[in-house]
Amino acid sequence: MDDLTIEDDGLARCAWGASTPEYRLYHDDEWGRPVAEDNRVYEKLCLEGFQAGLSWLTILRKRDGFRDAFAGFDPTLVAKFEAADLDRLVGDARIVRHRGKITAAVTNARATLALWEEGLSLAGLVWQHRPSDPRMPIRLGDVPPITPEAKALSAELKRRGFAFVGPTTVYSAMQALGIVNDHLEGCHWRGITESDRAGFAVPSLERT
Repeated sequence: MDDLTIEDDGLARCAWGASTPEYRLYHDDEWGRPVAEDNRVYEKLCLEGFQAGLSWLTILRKRDGFRDAFAGFDPTLVAKFEAADLDRLVGDARIVRHRGKITAAVTNARATLALWEEGLSLAGLVWQHRPSDPRMPIRLGDVPPITPEAKALSAELKRRGFAFVGPTTVYSAMQALGIVNDHLEGCHWRGITESDRAGFAVPSLERT
């Protein structure tokens, strides 16, 4: 039970999801719930890129600042950012002020628009890489940092011009977007998440 914890509501959670109030809200309401909207997938890829080398808690606490600084993560708006915008963002204490990661967010917006111009969906592209044989992790140690599907998706995103999308970053996004369900066996939210995924219409690669 070390990797699970029972909180004051009597429900079992993945232990990381009970470690802070921010993590609890994220674990219960977002993590692993399937996402089909391109803008949200774009946001998640960018934020996971910003998280590299940091804790996800840092990103969660700055997420409102990120959303404001990056125009709500609307790719059509971020794609228009120019050098002056990058300079402004490097000085914005509400976000992670890493020029390379900031530049990558703009690069990824433009890459998303390039997909759209081909008639393709970013969400559809990401969901194409879901595993065919879902697993049920029992302990945190059963959850791999990288999977073959994440490696393949990382390579495809890079081929299409995305940046800061290494396999570890991509797998974290896949977990968060519900492409895999890595809530541990015994976690109350594993069943909820699995039910959401079972009723989820997987987005098509073709953008509608």
